[in-house]
Amino acid sequence: MNQQAQAFRSELTFDGRVLSYLDFGGPGRPLLAVHGHLSEGVSFAALAAELEQEWRVIAPDQRGHGDSDRAAAYGREGYVADLIALLEHLALDGPVVLLGHSLGGINGYHLAAARPDLVAALINVDAPVDVPRTEPSPLAFVRGFPYKAPTREELIAACGPLGAMVGPALRPLAEGAGWRLPFHPQDTVDSEDAVHGDHWAQWLASDCPALLVHGRRSQVLPQEQADAMVSRRPGTSYAAVDADHFVQLRDPNGFAAAVRKFLGGL
Repeated sequence: MNQQAQAFRSELTFDGRVLSYLDFGGPGRPLLAVHGHLSEGVSFAALAAELEQEWRVIAPDQRGHGDSDRAAAYGREGYVADLIALLEHLALDGPVVLLGHSLGGINGYHLAAARPDLVAALINVDAPVDVPRTEPSPLAFVRGFPYKAPTREELIAACGPLGAMVGPALRPLAEGAGWRLPFHPQDTVDSEDAVHGDHWAQWLASDCPALLVHGRRSQVLPQEQADAMVSRRPGTSYAAVDADHFVQLRDPNGFAAAVRKFLGGL
């Protein structure tokens, strides 16, 4: 697989905040790719390269992630409003295929439920519909990370085992004032907490074609729930990938093959 794809970073201002996104371009149909927690739009670069002959992949940095500004709240209403604002800004000719991983998948099927006119098809990448509350929060460990540090090296070291993963995504602060994470630790925990609950109504509310891409070793989506999601929602197909929850990172080839097969049938 080609691991490189040329992307152009653009932004819009919505509700007083900057929303940043990557547009991988191309003449094909638009595919909106929405990342999960601790991630950003560039995580879909490999998929964009794989699909570049037929699909124009557009990958936003969701609020509080990457180059997009932090927000006051991280509930579904705000995330969905951001996606609607982006699609209206892009002024595309018709609805998009929406692919979302984890948090992005949940926000994606909430968008399809609220605005079915904007979504032609859904690709849900390991995003559950029943998210039980646990103590501590699965992402509570990031509270111990500093948001900023004087040097890259200090910030990477302060993130412990996660340092190697976030290192390439660190952002320099203005005028040599140090470096920051591509996410705010407390915002991340707040966003994760807001995901907990029952989302069955929104998953079942849309009737566009859908694919559930499921990691066989997922820590987030049990097999029983994945099976129920497919059986209860008409027009939903299923693809299992030999990976944990981070499907597109652990098995990019299997992930791209599953996505390409579904897109080929639309």
